[in-house]
Amino acid sequence: MCRLEPGEGVPAWALGGEFNSVTRTAGELSVVCAEGAAPAGTKCETGWRIFQVEGPLDFALTGILVAVAKPLADADVSIFAVSTYDTDYVMVKEENVEKAARETPIVTSRSPGARHTRSPATACHCCGSGPPPGRRWGSP
Repeated sequence: MCRLEPGEGVPAWALGGEFNSVTRTAGELSVVCAEGAAPAGTKCETGWRIFQVEGPLDFALTGILVAVAKPLADADVSIFAVSTYDTDYVMVKEENVEKAARETPIVTSRSPGARHTRSPATACHCCGSGPPPGRRWGSP
């Protein structure tokens, strides 16, 4: 994820890859993109991995993000969240991926470029770990 000045245009490198998000506020232009996409010298925070919440989610649902964030906070895992029209994405630092995979009650279908993402009731796509005892992935 990168921080640009608020008046800058959205650079082409910000829009490549399977997952990107661009948010402009009065104080900044934030870009979430593939690691390594930004040119050298760009202010970036690296080492994040992404989980996708099983979706699409109905707008009437409440508490989805807190159901993911609370157990991670209790486990001292920092997150960065991005929401889209259909679902939510939660990013954790690479060194916390294993811990996040254990602690997150609503984990996820495969997301672009992700590690440790799951389809409901199946094993992780990269490490083969299964859901916690007595739970299915994708259910609270």
